[in-house]
Amino acid sequence: MNINLIKTEEDYQEALARLDVIFDTPLDSPDGDEADILSILIEKYEDEHYPIGPPDPIEAIKFRMEQMGMKKSDMAEILGYKSRVSEILNKKRKLTLEMIRRLHEKLNIPYETLIADY
Repeated sequence: MNINLIKTEEDYQEALARLDVIFDTPLDSPDGDEADILSILIEKYEDEHYPIGPPDPIEAIKFRMEQMGMKKSDMAEILGYKSRVSEILNKKRKLTLEMIRRLHEKLNIPYETLIADY
C-alpha cells in the first residue's frame, strides 16, 4: 500500500481509479484499509475543490414535495391559497417568516435552508 496526499487533479483522478479497482474488497484486508484511506483523502479533496453550496429554498421545497408525494393543493394547506403556492414555487413571491415556520414544522426542512437567499 503506497498512499500519497491528493494535491493535484491528476492525483485525484489516480486515487479515483485506484479506489474503483479495490472498492469491493473485504473490509478487513489490506486493500480494504487502503480503500478506507483513499475514501477519506478523496472526500477531503472534493470538499476543498468541488464544494457543494446550500440548496435553493424553493428547490428544497419542491424536492420534499416530490419525496412526500405532495401536490400544490397539499401545499396550500401549509402556505395558504393555491395561487400563493404557485407564486412561491415560481419565485414570484418570497417566503414569509410564518411560512418558513410552517414548512419547517410540516415538511421538516431545516430553517437554514429555508432562510437562504434565492
